[in-house]
Amino acid sequence: MPDTRPRLLDACCCAGGASMGYHHAGFDVTGIDIQPRPNYPFTFIQANAFQYIADHGHEYDAIHASWPCQHDAAITKGTNAHLRDTYADLYAQGRETMLATGRPWIIETTAARPDIVLCGTQFGLPILRHRKFEVHGWTPMAPPHTKHRGRVRGWRHGTYHNGPYIAAYGKGGGKGSVAEMQTALGIDWTNVHEELTEAIPPAYTRFLGEQLITQLAITPAA
Repeated sequence: MPDTRPRLLDACCCAGGASMGYHHAGFDVTGIDIQPRPNYPFTFIQANAFQYIADHGHEYDAIHASWPCQHDAAITKGTNAHLRDTYADLYAQGRETMLATGRPWIIETTAARPDIVLCGTQFGLPILRHRKFEVHGWTPMAPPHTKHRGRVRGWRHGTYHNGPYIAAYGKGGGKGSVAEMQTALGIDWTNVHEELTEAIPPAYTRFLGEQLITQLAITPAA
């Protein structure tokens, strides 16, 4: 039988952390990325996200996009300010492209309006990965932000600190191993370090996706 679940497009999907959460929430997910993503677990299209959304975004019931964050990341505005102009600023163009589809959407990136901010502590994950989500066409609610109960394990300014949270970025200095990051993020289908360091924990988008399906009277696109 054909899949009758509502369809969601995940743009700039990387290895599919966000996609997996939406899948568990009840969506039929398609990912798109300009780079090949052999570990992506669902239907994948390698293409320019702007062009694909402009041409096909209206065919989906909802759209998620994690536009590249380097241009507006805190480290780029601070320590690496001299590199800022080398990074593309895709947020504004991406937002306009998504608006033109007429579909409800979610943007996750550093420049996004913080309509909702999620952290691993809200889902019992041993990771302090705060992510801002800007939404259009629906209104999500956030769980309470659980108080951080200790430090992120690793070296800081020559001193090693122990703690309950995994540093799921970079290498060395007490950063989490690939296996530790997989457990902390709730991701077991990729063991590529770069993909894990960039991934959205699926628990975040499952939480958002369940609300999206409940709120909207979604009719599958023709």
